[in-house]
Amino acid sequence: MASTPGILTDWPWTPLGNFKHVILAPWIIHGAYSFVVNDGKEKDLSYFLIFPFMLWRMIHNQIWITLSRYQTAKGNGRIVDKPLEFEQVDRERNWDDQIVFNGILFYLASRHLPGAQQLPLWRTHGVILTILLHAGPVEYLYYWLHRALHHHFLYSRYHSHHHSSIVTEPITSVIHPFAEHIAYFILFAIPMLTTLFTGTASIISFAGYVTYIDFMNNMGHCNFELIPNWLFSIFPPLKYLMYTPSFHSLHHTQFRTNYSLFMPIYDCIYGTMDKSSDTLYETSLKRKEETPDVLHLTHLTTPESIYHLPLGFASLSSKPHTSHWYLWLMWPVTLWSVMLTWIYGRTFVVERQRFDKLRLQTWAIPKYSVQYFLQWQNEAINGLIEEAILEAEEKGVKVLSLGLLNQGEELNRYGGLYVHRHPELKMKVVDGSSLAVAVILNSIPKGTTQVLLRGKLTKVACATALALCQKGIQVAALNQTEYLKLTKSLNVSESSLVLARNYAQKIWLVGDGLSEEEQLRAPKGTLFFPFSQFPPKKLRKDCFYHYTPAMKTPTSLENVHACENWLPRRVMSAWRIAGIVHALEGWKEHECGYNMSNIDKVWQATLQHGFQPLMISTTHTKN
Repeated sequence: MASTPGILTDWPWTPLGNFKHVILAPWIIHGAYSFVVNDGKEKDLSYFLIFPFMLWRMIHNQIWITLSRYQTAKGNGRIVDKPLEFEQVDRERNWDDQIVFNGILFYLASRHLPGAQQLPLWRTHGVILTILLHAGPVEYLYYWLHRALHHHFLYSRYHSHHHSSIVTEPITSVIHPFAEHIAYFILFAIPMLTTLFTGTASIISFAGYVTYIDFMNNMGHCNFELIPNWLFSIFPPLKYLMYTPSFHSLHHTQFRTNYSLFMPIYDCIYGTMDKSSDTLYETSLKRKEETPDVLHLTHLTTPESIYHLPLGFASLSSKPHTSHWYLWLMWPVTLWSVMLTWIYGRTFVVERQRFDKLRLQTWAIPKYSVQYFLQWQNEAINGLIEEAILEAEEKGVKVLSLGLLNQGEELNRYGGLYVHRHPELKMKVVDGSSLAVAVILNSIPKGTTQVLLRGKLTKVACATALALCQKGIQVAALNQTEYLKLTKSLNVSESSLVLARNYAQKIWLVGDGLSEEEQLRAPKGTLFFPFSQFPPKKLRKDCFYHYTPAMKTPTSLENVHACENWLPRRVMSAWRIAGIVHALEGWKEHECGYNMSNIDKVWQATLQHGFQPLMISTTHTKN
């Protein structure tokens, strides 16, 4: 929002929220129906293609978003190092408003403007005329409109909304108040209306021109330099006819320079080109891939989880992972992404952060949760993890946290397999078990005398049970097999560890394997504390479900703009935090396999670095 919003700031359909797309439904249905029903010359291909073209624009923009986030996370060619935060993601979440707006205008024009019906696919004269009109009137008028928008009166009421984003993303290019978009459309309509009224318009000239505008807008705001230097060496005048991402980035950091739309020639003519444009271009182009100090390895959970990654849909990744009905409509894309990850089969960078002096990165293994339960997949999964570990070692990473990849004894012995195979590793491998146990212990309400334990007995589960017994809290195992395994592995008194005779306990420590029937038999008001990486399904409205072991992050942790799976904003899993703390403290030992760090030492160090316990409300609200 601008500092002092002017008239026509909000879009007319803002109150409709995500249902704004319904506005287009009558035209979409009519276009498809008339194209199918009409015969021969009565078919209007240009009218029918408006909706597919809108979809193409959305896909095109999303490709740029994914590419930009991937490239800036790696660091190659990155221009601005400042962090991206949730506030900007929320402000830019309705980037498709301008596509809806343009779609309405195209539909209206196609029905009511003379000569706008049944356009041919191609007209050479119209394409040439579009190029000339853009290079002349559109670029010239935009330059002066843009300078006017930087006058205090208009800037404070409109354009400051766009400049709220110092670190730009591709979609920042279209984040403007409604009134600004009206002015921009009038400018961009000059070539389209001229070709229409001169009888030289075509489907290609319209679609190509709008795609060109989208491409250049996205490129100019992508925050990484990608235009190779040899282009300007071959044809030096090109630097005045095509801007670069670093050129426009200076406009967002300096505000009073580089006003041009896509052609810097007007900044040269009127003396508003930033003097550091060439220098920033050269330094950004030479910037190499960033080497992290701490690397977090994770994996995909469900097929649709690809959309919740920071590289996916920004609006989804900025919220805890939940199911959305409309994602089922995208099953062809989802299937394609599953096939791509299966074929490509390489670890990829997901996001980056900075904390204190540490550079943090997250890499994702292209495997889904279900594959970790298939024994025949173990070798392939371990191969990918091992390759990632060796690559991280080669890059000079100091600490690697396994996160979701710490799947258990059967897969990789809690990560110990890799250290055993490569004893020469200088990098420390951390599974985060000690901090996960510490989080659970410090989440259980004071005064608790007995807890019920149910779920697959992992390293964290056994360590938690042992710590509770040592604190004088009785642990009751609900499953006899689990009870026998615990008594065998834990050296505690018979009174500290018992086999539960009923479901009366109100503090449940749960992991993988908790059945729906067992959960439904829990007494009203039960607190469920997960000790596994994955939360239980919430079946009870009269009970309370704690998050999987996690903590709130300090505000000094930068570039946090996505949620970690199902966790709230600015909350990080204990397994991931453990790697950061390990690096901050400079601990020299691995924490993986059957080794665990001192629980109290890890907990105190974590608190000292600003991470805070995560509390949940245990009071029901009345509707």
